[in-house]
Amino acid sequence: MTDLQVVKERQNSKARQWELALNKLYINFCDYSKDALEAFGDEDIHQARVNCRKLLTLLSILDPEHLVTADLYSAFKQAQKRLGKVRDADVLIESFKDRHHQAKEAGEAKTAKLLKAVIRHQKVKRKKYRKKLAAELPKLSGQALNGQWEAFLSRDLEGLAAKKDANVVMRELEVAFEQKKKACKTVFKGPEAESKESFDALHELRIAAKELRYTASAAGFALSQKFHAHEDIYKEIQEQLGIINDKRIWLEILQSIGREELGAGRKVWTEFTDSLSAEVLEALHHNEVVQFPGN
Repeated sequence: MTDLQVVKERQNSKARQWELALNKLYINFCDYSKDALEAFGDEDIHQARVNCRKLLTLLSILDPEHLVTADLYSAFKQAQKRLGKVRDADVLIESFKDRHHQAKEAGEAKTAKLLKAVIRHQKVKRKKYRKKLAAELPKLSGQALNGQWEAFLSRDLEGLAAKKDANVVMRELEVAFEQKKKACKTVFKGPEAESKESFDALHELRIAAKELRYTASAAGFALSQKFHAHEDIYKEIQEQLGIINDKRIWLEILQSIGREELGAGRKVWTEFTDSLSAEVLEALHHNEVVQFPGN
């Protein structure tokens, strides 16, 4: 076998690895999307979104500027957005159902009533999100996308895979994460430690952790051994920072709806929103990713 043949064989082998990984995610995405549209099951929505996110991750490694994969990337991005709206509503509703149950158990009737109103309001929003998902997802998955997908695999994948090293991408993401972590520490040391700037910095850090987690998971077949533990490491970091972000978003949602819309009295409204604000600050102060001064 000539040197040229050896190089070609390696390229073909590399492309086959990418094709197997991509196809598995694509089939999962299409199957879960189909199931999600039948009953909007929580797990089907979640898995469709996860597989879609991993597809976006791999396409971004292969084609960072989306010069070749623009149409595919746009379709998956739109699908992820629609799935995400429903998924986020599902998570919020379940969380507030738990809070509603706890309030009832504690005999806090007025708080329970407020939480019930929030749940009803969010179910109306979720119904709208589900309607948009039902209208758009069939165009963004399955038969509607198969032709583009097959063309990408047969025409573009080999050339893209030959030029890319997922290990380089992982290292770049590590550097970006550390830079964002440093930015968080700087904000925490200043007068804006409990401000919107602080929460926004942590949100950016969470996104950086999420990118590392999904890259380690989706591109594991192409990564060196030293990166194989990254999925678990950054999943834990992402989830810890996610608790802070979720609580802050829930508080913002409550405030955007408003007390009068939910039919809540001023006292119970103030008590509950103050309590949720305290939870947000407690999660901020006690996160283990970026130590808060004095903790």
